[in-house]
Amino acid sequence: MIPRFGQPPRRDIRYKMRPGAYAVLLKGDRMLLTYQDEPDDEFQLPGGGIDPGESPVSALHREVFEETGWTMTKPRRLGACRRFVFMPEYDMWAEKLCTIYLARPAHRIGPPSEAGHTAHWVSVEAAVELLGNSGDRYFASQFLR
Repeated sequence: MIPRFGQPPRRDIRYKMRPGAYAVLLKGDRMLLTYQDEPDDEFQLPGGGIDPGESPVSALHREVFEETGWTMTKPRRLGACRRFVFMPEYDMWAEKLCTIYLARPAHRIGPPSEAGHTAHWVSVEAAVELLGNSGDRYFASQFLR
């Protein structure tokens, strides 16, 4: 069974399944996060939705690059979780099926190309405090020393 984080689903809402791929990116004792300033400003694990016809790992590479400006290597699946949320940027209620990977940051190519995102290197301890949702915090906390 895939664990759920956050609010339970509401019975009065029809949720659209939204699969996504997200990365825990470690370099030494630092973790690369993305900060998204809209619609709700928060720190997140880099990643996002898997487009139709796209593999989860291809989506992960694309999303990490768009949100951080970094390339990555050696993704390894850590686990998965579900979140039931309203996504104002898409005007929809979603059941987010989030697959989380551990990967190595490889090269910084430039700034994030996705509007409203900035990349931040923080300690693992700070990441666990800063991340905006409990699913991200759970996976980040596995790397506390």
